Amino acid sequence: MLFRAVVFVLALLAAMTSSQVPEFAQQYRQRLGGAIDELARILTHFDEDAARSGYDRAGALALMARDAEQLVRDQAGRMREDIDRYSRLVEQQQAFSKSGPFGRLAAFFADFDTPLVENTMHDFEPAVPTTLEGVIFAGGGFLLAYLLLHGARLGVVGLRRRHRRRAWRYQTVNRDEDETVADRRRAEPRRDTE
Repeated sequence: MLFRAVVFVLALLAAMTSSQVPEFAQQYRQRLGGAIDELARILTHFDEDAARSGYDRAGALALMARDAEQLVRDQAGRMREDIDRYSRLVEQQQAFSKSGPFGRLAAFFADFDTPLVENTMHDFEPAVPTTLEGVIFAGGGFLLAYLLLHGARLGVVGLRRRHRRRAWRYQTVNRDEDETVADRRRAEPRRDTE
């Protein structure tokens, strides 16, 4: 009885935890939009500065990469990283918008941005799942934990039974051997040592 109560409580905790996966992905998508907006602003300013100097983006980056000053070359490298990250994030946002509820989760796990995940985790606030995907994740977490814990219990019970059977067999064999030795002693004639 106690075991069932503990399993139920642990399964509920697993359900509550797994139901947060869609909520985490939702908060990640919100941060994704903010990151894209900020990177777009940075790239727009860079493109405007380059155009005022008579360069396009690629020309300005090439000029900066050849500069004698290390700081300027480093800034060119950082700007290339920002351009690449912006492209990746926009692709992921498009994958989110084209996908259904579970497709968005697949898109999240397939290609997430590590700094965004870390920042989302830092500021993550759990929420009650009210979406279909949240309810399904909660049910799946509950069922998985419940089945795993019961499976572990059955494994432990099976090992105990096997151990008990072996111990019973050992006791039976020893008892039979003791009886056989006692029967032999009774059957042997007594020898007087005089």
